[in-house]
Amino acid sequence: MALEISLVERTMSEVRQRIARRALAPGAKAPSIRAFAAAMGVSKSTVVEAYDRLAAEGVIQPRRGSGFYVAGHMPPLALSELEPRRDRSIDPLWVSRQSLEAGPDVLKPGCGWLPVSWMPQEGIRRGLRALARADAQNLTDYGPPLGSPALRQLLARRLAEHGVEASPSQIMLTESGTQAIDLVCRFLLEPGDTVLVDDPCYFNFHAMLRAHRVKVVGVPYTQAGPDIEAFAEVLAEHSPRLYITNSGPQNPTGGSLSPVAAHRILKLAERHDVLIIEDDIYADFEHEPAPRLAAFDGLDRVISIGSFSKTLSAAARCGYIAARPTWIEGLIDLKVATSFGGGHLAAELVLTILRDGGHRRYLDSLRERLARARGEASARLTALGLTPWTQPKAGMFLWCALPDGLDSGEVAQRALAQGVVLAPGNAFSLSQSAGNYLRFNAAQSADPRVYEVLGAAMQGQLAPAA
Repeated sequence: MALEISLVERTMSEVRQRIARRALAPGAKAPSIRAFAAAMGVSKSTVVEAYDRLAAEGVIQPRRGSGFYVAGHMPPLALSELEPRRDRSIDPLWVSRQSLEAGPDVLKPGCGWLPVSWMPQEGIRRGLRALARADAQNLTDYGPPLGSPALRQLLARRLAEHGVEASPSQIMLTESGTQAIDLVCRFLLEPGDTVLVDDPCYFNFHAMLRAHRVKVVGVPYTQAGPDIEAFAEVLAEHSPRLYITNSGPQNPTGGSLSPVAAHRILKLAERHDVLIIEDDIYADFEHEPAPRLAAFDGLDRVISIGSFSKTLSAAARCGYIAARPTWIEGLIDLKVATSFGGGHLAAELVLTILRDGGHRRYLDSLRERLARARGEASARLTALGLTPWTQPKAGMFLWCALPDGLDSGEVAQRALAQGVVLAPGNAFSLSQSAGNYLRFNAAQSADPRVYEVLGAAMQGQLAPAA
């Protein structure tokens, strides 16, 4: 009986997903009972029960002699319904919410940002005091559509340090790196397009792409970048419109793109007419910049995006897009349509901090501090039996394999019950092939209780059931 109930629920879930994806619109006829039973690999009685329950909920409506039809208006977009349900411990949106909603007493080695105490608080305070004395327009008025000219000029110089040539007129400020990617996706994609991502990759890419109703395909990520043979095969098979990737230290693995891989990616992208979003949000963590696709490409088919939330302040939301000149006008229109003038105050604060004479000293100190934290966390994790996938050259992330037989989702659930938020591997993996991995933020892993709770969670899963 339990099996039958689970099959009915799975059948109901598939109907809801099709409606959420707009594959079944209001008024559309649901698949026939016979056809849907064959497609789902279940009995006709299972489909009858599923349809009856959905009709009772008002999701579909029966019409005598004709079948079942989708009821009412299009339901509000529910991202969680756009793909088969995952265990909550590995659902990207749930993992993000655990970190964002955690109180001050909760440890967050699985989150993706620096501790508050590591951020340049004094520089921010000086910047706020300077803004309070500045022109009132900076405090109260909308900013120009492209964003602060002075900050865009400074960004052009910073991009040039990474080999990316972009004039200030090719740079548009946004309210965050996330908004930058969202705007580019709105600009370039149509529902049903295919987008390529690294596997594993930053889990919010998955969630955001769901909202754009595109097909997402993963390519295995190696220590030198995406697996080039697999990359070529995916391009040939799926004809993606877009590839989204990290430059610099990749999230979650900490790997870095090699020059050889960068050249081959761009050649393949040109051959298959694929556009690329290069998320450069971790640029300031590097001592020596890794290769940038945007630098080799000259911002032809590569769009570079970034923000300041990781090294300055997540509260002062400010990001940017650097793109070919012919795309900027369309992106400006989208920005005006979706956020109007943008975060003028945040941009002026970022500009003030970046111009501060102590900012470069802060970054140098931060990089050294992160290097020490990575070494200490790596040693402690290794002592517990975890194996780092690589030793990153920069950044805050360590991608570590659990001992054989352990599932990171279950370990994360046990740790959460003890007030420690972990980031299980399958939250980052489109193929769900990273079930024995955890991503650790070395900067958030100094507290000994992280390792005590982690060790207990691992032992708890290994212990035989009573």
